[in-house]
Amino acid sequence: MKVLTISGYKSHELGIFKQDDKAVEYIKKAIEKSLLGFLDEGLEWVLISGQMGVELWAAEVVFELQLQFPELKLGILTPFLNQESKWNESNQEYYEFILSQADFVDSITKREYESPIQFKQKNQFLVHKSEGLLLVYDEEKEGTPKFLLETARNKQQVTSYMISTINFLDLQSVVEEETLKNNDFW
Repeated sequence: MKVLTISGYKSHELGIFKQDDKAVEYIKKAIEKSLLGFLDEGLEWVLISGQMGVELWAAEVVFELQLQFPELKLGILTPFLNQESKWNESNQEYYEFILSQADFVDSITKREYESPIQFKQKNQFLVHKSEGLLLVYDEEKEGTPKFLLETARNKQQVTSYMISTINFLDLQSVVEEETLKNNDFW
């Protein structure tokens, strides 16, 4: 697989309101673990839409991995122009920093926000342009990622589209692994 879309919950859906929240570290570690497996299979591009939360944290993971894997690229395909315009100043600065580091940035609709259809178009475009989806999502806690998952499942019915999820159980495992690693029990 050469092109992978990554998405998941928005930060507020997880109750995370600060970038230095410990949970962010664990989510990033889980994404990194998955990406390392995909890199072994020839991954070249990670695509995101630039939404706050899992997607921007995934971008940070890609930047860190690029030090080891310079061939890995990040593409940010926003659903519409200026999606960050209503965000607070600190989130806008963080977003601009991520955009400045990306290998490719473009807007799918080339217009400002007009209607929710632009989010549907974004989901269809990201799934169409990728060979797989890595989604931080647990079907027992619904949220906005369910729409992207539905789009991916529709594609999976007609092609060999790969869907991989990181659910809350997976995140709990990462927390336990990291806790064991960081505490000297012996």
